[in-house]
Amino acid sequence: MPTFLAGRRPLSPGNRAGVGAALVLLAVVSAVESAERPQADYVGLLAAVPFVAAIFAVWQMVLATGVLATVVGAVFVGLAGTQNGLVDTQSGMVGLVNLMGIVLATGVAAAGATIRERQAEKIADLLRLASVAQQAVLRPIGPQVGALAVSGRYISATAAADIGGDLYEALNTPYGVRIIIGDVRGKGLDAVRLASIVLGSYRHVAYERADLKSIVQDLDRAVARSVGDEDFVTAALVEERGGTLTIVNCGHPAPLLLRRGRVIPLEPPAPAPPLGFMPEVKARVERLEPGDRLLLFTDGLGEARREGEFFPTADRAWRLLGHGTVGDGLASLETALVDWVYGRLEDDIALVLLEYAGPDGGSAVSVPSWEVGAAGS
Repeated sequence: MPTFLAGRRPLSPGNRAGVGAALVLLAVVSAVESAERPQADYVGLLAAVPFVAAIFAVWQMVLATGVLATVVGAVFVGLAGTQNGLVDTQSGMVGLVNLMGIVLATGVAAAGATIRERQAEKIADLLRLASVAQQAVLRPIGPQVGALAVSGRYISATAAADIGGDLYEALNTPYGVRIIIGDVRGKGLDAVRLASIVLGSYRHVAYERADLKSIVQDLDRAVARSVGDEDFVTAALVEERGGTLTIVNCGHPAPLLLRRGRVIPLEPPAPAPPLGFMPEVKARVERLEPGDRLLLFTDGLGEARREGEFFPTADRAWRLLGHGTVGDGLASLETALVDWVYGRLEDDIALVLLEYAGPDGGSAVSVPSWEVGAAGS
């Protein structure tokens, strides 16, 4: 092994793929050249060997395969010159030019592999920074906030990075447990920036304002100061105080109440536009029962489909979310959702599942088996 490879880690899958493909090409050219002796007509093709390795392998591996190709080419050129004697000087010159081409190709390929590695490292750093930014925006919530068991989940449509404009937060304030879920129009760092503005404002005013309508007004002003005319944030705000559930909705999908095997969409009394468009909200009030669960979600869940058929959230909600812990419920929902779309989501999805344990913090009420069966049918 060359000295510049000493002490390096074992070959990564990328290195193995690059070196393997290069060695296959080297073997093929060598086989063809051996069959066509005494002329070294195909030695020039060995210049492609380091370029093949450079697609995946690190520059050290590219250099090693280039050196090997040069040695093999020199052997064929030498054998051809020996068999032809001193008569065919033109063949010797061609062989020398081919060897110089292999050396040059090795240098160029190694330089290209170095540039590719540096770009890959920059991209990896950016993805790590994006992940840190996303984690700073979406802090972990739960497992218990006041009288509610709470779990949040973010499902990214992009495998490369968990970053987007979906947001959620759950806070135990002097006015009860308050939860927000929202969806910023757009994607990428601009969406994350606006989501951080909304959450930063919410984390402040949720402790200061006595009612949800005042919070909505504050958040609307924060969004209006930070976006253009066509940008907005849909949001649903939930407050639990003493077993009473209050919901205001700003252009967001209605939460689903799961109660004793039934799934009840909690539509607002009147529609309201998203944050940024001066929404005038009307609150919906529900009295909670011990064991009630509430699913908050962004529109990526409602838009998930396969072959034109949307994921049946309401039909499957109780079967997927009504059992085990709230964290188990969201994990089951994510698994079913990913299976439904064959692993290809078109939009990011934020999920929050709440369970009301009752004023005494007791466990959830049991549901008769016949009722659960009827709900899942």
